[in-house]
Amino acid sequence: MSERAAPFYCPYCGDEDLRPSEEGHGAWECASCNRAFRLSFLGLLAKGLRRDHGEGGTTA
Repeated sequence: MSERAAPFYCPYCGDEDLRPSEEGHGAWECASCNRAFRLSFLGLLAKGLRRDHGEGGTTA
């Protein structure tokens, strides 16, 4: 089983000094701005990805 991808940047300050938090799975701490945050996957959207072809897009 492979490891999940780690965040590259803090979502609050943009710094790269992130460490896994002891709070549990998906929790991270930023040493730069002293914030903790959690990342989680919510699921897939039922509608899927929609492309707007009305603004300069071409349809095949």
